[in-house]
Amino acid sequence: MYTPQNFDHLLGLKGFSEQLLQNHFKLYQGYVINTNKILEALATMEKDGKTATPEYAELKRRFGWEFNGMRLHELYFGNMTKKKTDLSQNSPLYKKMVETFGSGEKCHSVFVETGKMRGIGWVVMAYDPAGKKLFHLWINEHDVGHLAGTVPLLIMDVFEHAFMLDYGLNRADYIKAFIEAVDWEVVQRRYDEAQM
Repeated sequence: MYTPQNFDHLLGLKGFSEQLLQNHFKLYQGYVINTNKILEALATMEKDGKTATPEYAELKRRFGWEFNGMRLHELYFGNMTKKKTDLSQNSPLYKKMVETFGSGEKCHSVFVETGKMRGIGWVVMAYDPAGKKLFHLWINEHDVGHLAGTVPLLIMDVFEHAFMLDYGLNRADYIKAFIEAVDWEVVQRRYDEAQM
């Protein structure tokens, strides 16, 4: 069974009200609860030989939504910090950003512009270890848009619940606050681990 992680250390994060963060944490906890419920229900159905039922099939399909909702939120909260961090231009990740996008600034702007696209979802800077490439992904739903085999490095939630309480429809200001809160040490560590 999965246990919700505690992200209360983010309370007081500049650009994010306590109410917005508390609401978002509660939403995340719901994904953990539902992931566990589906796992239990699937195990029971498998034990009872009910794997050929429509109910089993629907739970199998739903599992990706709940699990990815849980995991993407953990990665999102996990790459945010109250202390200012920067990515060194000498770091391997920065060099890969330049190699892929031409400059660190271009990598940044493509990520931000992807976040400004209309719709709900996630923006993910992902690394493909097999092809040694970086991508900025738009994940429309939790379980749609992932590139198989890629490693999520930087995750930004652009569902309305992530910003509307504080920013209304002004997604650009939310994105700016998010970028200011990125923990580049975590993002670099994720990249380093993907190299192993």
